[in-house]
Amino acid sequence: MNRDELADFLRQRRAALTPVHRTARRTRGLRREEVAERAYISIDYYTRLEQRRGPRPSPEVASALARALDLTVDERDHLFHLIGHNPPQQTTDLDQIDPGLRRVLHALDGNPAMIMSNLAHTLLQNPLALELFGDQTHYTGLERSGYFRWFMTPQERSIYPADIYAAQSATYAAAVRAAADQEPDPTEAERMIATLLAGSAEFRGLWDNHEVRLCRQETTSLLHPTAGRIDFDCEVVFSPDRLQRMLVFTARNGKDLRNLITSGRPGALVR
Repeated sequence: MNRDELADFLRQRRAALTPVHRTARRTRGLRREEVAERAYISIDYYTRLEQRRGPRPSPEVASALARALDLTVDERDHLFHLIGHNPPQQTTDLDQIDPGLRRVLHALDGNPAMIMSNLAHTLLQNPLALELFGDQTHYTGLERSGYFRWFMTPQERSIYPADIYAAQSATYAAAVRAAADQEPDPTEAERMIATLLAGSAEFRGLWDNHEVRLCRQETTSLLHPTAGRIDFDCEVVFSPDRLQRMLVFTARNGKDLRNLITSGRPGALVR
């Protein structure tokens, strides 16, 4: 049980809720007694959790807290992880590409697509993804993670317009926290998080918000040397064990990207 992280997470999620009856309050969000009442637990017990003391909640109490705090699925799973009740993850070779995702990726022709791990290791790209992003499969160590490179390698942002930086950073920080809960072996995730906290002030600020969210449906934009700015919708398809996902990019202007990209040179955006 991670008492410090659990206490911070409970306080942050409680503060994010809007009271049913709006009254003058000195602080935002629900009061502790309101959360305790929703979860059918004593106010003393809940207060001790926020004060980094008290016994570890049972799985039943953890579920009640998740409902009381209106947590999303990702946030609920993170709560269980902090308490220490995560179900055991199926161990697998994380670099072994899910066969279903591989078949779908090869069937895609007019859309950039790539298969990634939860920690944003790029495992496989189709030709259009290679054209837009360059080869992202050659990195080693912590730099294999696109999340890590985003915060630690300035060149990583060179193909993105500056007006999406803040939103992308917030999305990635929340995704790192969710992905860490999903990893069968947490060692790499813990090492990456520690390095990011030590090396990126931006990441530290976002990490303190305790937001938890796996990327499921996103928007992004790229700067292409010949096509200019391209705005994308990004759909995310998960493997059955949720350890890998496929990102499929669709241009928001509805144009066929094979015609939109006219550089004629594979990997034109290799960084």
